[in-house]
Amino acid sequence: MSRLRFWRRRDEVPVVELRRSNPVRFGAVLLVVVVIAVYFGFSKHVPFTHGFRLKAVFTSAQNIAPRSPVRIAGVTVGQVVSIQREGHVGVVTMEISEDGLPIHEDALLKIRPRLFLEGNWYVELQPGSPSSPPISSGYTIPITRTAIPVQLDQVLDALNTNTRANLQSLLQNYGEALTHKPTAAEDATETPEVQGMTAAEALKDAAHYGLGALRPGAIDMQALGGVEAHDLSKLIAGLGKVNRGLGANEQVLGEWVEHFNTVLGSVASQERSLKAAVAALPGALHSFSRGFAALHRAEAPITSFSNALAPGVEQTASTIDASLPWLAALRSLFKPAELGGVAKSLSEASPQLAGLIGGQQEFFSQSDSFNKCLTKVFFPTIEAKLQDGASTSGAKVYEEFWYSLVGLGGISQNFDGNGIFSRFLANSGPNLLTSQPTSLVGVKSSPGNKLIARAPLAPEGTRPKFPATEPPYKPLEECAKQQLQNLNGPLASGPKDGEG
Repeated sequence: MSRLRFWRRRDEVPVVELRRSNPVRFGAVLLVVVVIAVYFGFSKHVPFTHGFRLKAVFTSAQNIAPRSPVRIAGVTVGQVVSIQREGHVGVVTMEISEDGLPIHEDALLKIRPRLFLEGNWYVELQPGSPSSPPISSGYTIPITRTAIPVQLDQVLDALNTNTRANLQSLLQNYGEALTHKPTAAEDATETPEVQGMTAAEALKDAAHYGLGALRPGAIDMQALGGVEAHDLSKLIAGLGKVNRGLGANEQVLGEWVEHFNTVLGSVASQERSLKAAVAALPGALHSFSRGFAALHRAEAPITSFSNALAPGVEQTASTIDASLPWLAALRSLFKPAELGGVAKSLSEASPQLAGLIGGQQEFFSQSDSFNKCLTKVFFPTIEAKLQDGASTSGAKVYEEFWYSLVGLGGISQNFDGNGIFSRFLANSGPNLLTSQPTSLVGVKSSPGNKLIARAPLAPEGTRPKFPATEPPYKPLEECAKQQLQNLNGPLASGPKDGEG
């Protein structure tokens, strides 16, 4: 037992030693962790490694500094790692992220000044056209494909004596233009608001109109800020993607610009039409305003209509489900064995029916003439009433005709019903009757003959009176155009039809 306690105390670390050593170890470990965290927080990459490296030779790299951004179409895709001077040129090494790849051999790099609020400079990268071969990490862009900005000292070097004199003359003439008092001839071409004013005075008065002009601009700038957070940043990011896509294929973009110039030239050739269209815009905008106002007034009825339409829309699905069986039955109805065959037969018979209808035209014309004859001649004649004095029956002509048939049927009856003895009025008597010379129908050889008959009683006269001439007969004239016969004319013994 004592040996076990001896060995246990021998292996265990005293409490005093633990208290002395633990803070040092803990501090050292904590320091290492902090250093690693700070390094990763600022460098954002694993040590002893790097991403895609790109080198470029510039005629001067004094304006660029390490950690300067590298941008494509305004979007940051990397940064400058180091700058080295080699003779009279500078070699800039950059590290490009995955967003900036691929880069082609015809890529261009330019050192550009950043915005006023940003300061310093950045490297503008144009990754090249897809038709050029891509480059690998470590590739060096030659000096022929790089450019640097123009410095102020270079601008001043360009201002030699003649240039400075020209600049002085420009400023002097500009001052005279601002203070020149216009003549009467020059005022005649100006608007009444600025007549008699110098250019400086006109510009000063123009500031009074600035409030109305700047207010819409302020509204536009406020609208550009968006209605929600990050709207503007999202817009800029979207524009960056568009610009990146446009810059990825410079050849297509150049062709687009060329065609766009052609389109603008075509538009410019229609200058008069454009002026007329612009002049008509105020009236059109006024009409649009009235239309939008009317649309706003119709909002409430449209809303009510939409709400009333909602139940019907909800029933659309069930209506479609209910109509599907009907459509299936209708499809079966139009099969060749049913209405499809009938339609085919009708289609085949249509040419014959068309020919029949074309041939009916002459028939309809004759039918029309026949109907006119019945309406204008035949019916008025048979519906007339013959006037015969005391023997007037008051019946119409067609009724008198049927009465005569009944009379003929009566006188032609036999005596006993066996057909042996017939009763008829014998044409005999002491009185000889002769007619005026007349012609018989169908007998051309004996014109002007007289008709002879005998009568048992002497005639008292004829009713109606026999006319001196026969009525006109025109067989070649259309029936409807024939003169209507007056059966109760001046030769009749009684009053005219409808008078008694």
